[in-house]
Amino acid sequence: MVSRSGTVSGLRTTVNCMIVQAKTGRARSQCPAKKIKEKHMIAVSGKTKLYGIVADPIGQVKAPEMMREVFERRGIDGVLMPMHVAPQDLAVFTQALRGIQNFGGMVVTVPHKTTIGVLCDEITAAARTVGAVNIVRRDPDGRLFGDILDGRGFVAGLRLHGIDPKGKKIFLAGAGGAANAIAFALAESGVAELTIYNRSAQKVQAMFARLAPLYPQLKLTAGTRDPQGYDLVINATSLGMASADPLPLDANRLTSDQIVAEIIMAPALTPLLATAQGKGCRIQYGAPMLACQIELMADFMGAT
Repeated sequence: MVSRSGTVSGLRTTVNCMIVQAKTGRARSQCPAKKIKEKHMIAVSGKTKLYGIVADPIGQVKAPEMMREVFERRGIDGVLMPMHVAPQDLAVFTQALRGIQNFGGMVVTVPHKTTIGVLCDEITAAARTVGAVNIVRRDPDGRLFGDILDGRGFVAGLRLHGIDPKGKKIFLAGAGGAANAIAFALAESGVAELTIYNRSAQKVQAMFARLAPLYPQLKLTAGTRDPQGYDLVINATSLGMASADPLPLDANRLTSDQIVAEIIMAPALTPLLATAQGKGCRIQYGAPMLACQIELMADFMGAT
């Protein structure tokens, strides 16, 4: 997972910089975790390859800056652009990409991960199983090919910080695209029990219907808002991006022996993590999930 980006220590430093920036709003060059040389303005020409990240809202995304560093390191003349697309416009937007011949692909995030797959010409077996796509490549003939990397990135981010999910009892809030990917990756990693809470019980049961045949030994439970008694508590919803959002679970039931993890990158310290920290829990920020898959995203889009 980190072979293209250097040592594990280097990746930890990158993640730390992302967290500091999200918490303080300071530029990466001011990050105390890593002194980064001031760089010249990006030169965009008629030969520059275009990539994108599509989301709604878009202001929270960190992939453009991270991918710029990957492109610079690899010597790629490319730029990844934020693209704010509402759900009702996604089909028209996706169709238009087929005709942009210098477009290489895009990262896909909230709320499009579970809907973009049907707009692609082909998706990987993993994406079909999970029911979500978070990376799309445009081939030279205009065909769109999708995959899902969220789950692998999340589990790798845990392990990067010394958290091994194997054998643990897991509470997962959410049943959307990222949550599905994380659930499958956790099952593959050998967790002992997976409890999923979501406001839509139908989505939870749909997830279980796909998980159970592949992991028959895994205990699957439809949960409530109460996370008490689990080793690892994960928020895989978008609740926490806005200050007015309700908490995704009953954080008052958390205890100091639990680990609480986020997938949200901005703000770095979400209300859930702040509450968990106040209760003495170990916390895991959202930044490592993206940091651990950004190289894989570049590979998939052909930026090699």
